[in-house]
Amino acid sequence: MASETMTPSGSDRNAIAEKIQQLREIYADAPEIGRVGLENIIADIEDAGRSHQRTTSAGRTGLRLGKVSELTAIVKFAPGGAKRLRALLKAFGGNFQGADRVGTLHDMRFVFLDNDTKMLFATAYDGDWDPYIDDFATKIPDAMDVLFSNMEGYPGIRSPAVRDWIAANQITADGWYVASPNLTVAETRRLEKVGKAVEELLDQVG
Repeated sequence: MASETMTPSGSDRNAIAEKIQQLREIYADAPEIGRVGLENIIADIEDAGRSHQRTTSAGRTGLRLGKVSELTAIVKFAPGGAKRLRALLKAFGGNFQGADRVGTLHDMRFVFLDNDTKMLFATAYDGDWDPYIDDFATKIPDAMDVLFSNMEGYPGIRSPAVRDWIAANQITADGWYVASPNLTVAETRRLEKVGKAVEELLDQVG
């Protein structure tokens, strides 16, 4: 869904112009391809400044855009944790259907970093931070413990300390894009079913 735009007020236009001037000054010592590229996307930057759709806080930490929020964390592995987690992810074979029980999870990624000493964990989800953590704790607690017991200091998903542990390892994104920020997981699946039904109907008619 495209973001709405509005006619900016004089103060908004001035603010946008100031940001663009600041960018030009910051990019003054950039490689030529960067300076040329910046000039070519000025209209996009102006459109972004006029958009109603802006990122806000997802709650305790992280960004939210429309109905969708992001969680990005970099966590140190406990001794032997990387080996165990690699084996576990390989056993799943990329099939994380159990995560569907959470109901608000759009995607998640596990990326091993720095010679398997750290892991990047990133997800996109519906709503705010606290209810999302509650969903994991109540709907797939054992899966969470099997996954994250491999990380340094993990207290267990049922522990009252788990929220502080997650927040301490989470890093709010500096930039984040969502193609359909106003569609929840449930709404997306509903639209998929409608689209499939329409396609089947058209096939029968054709």
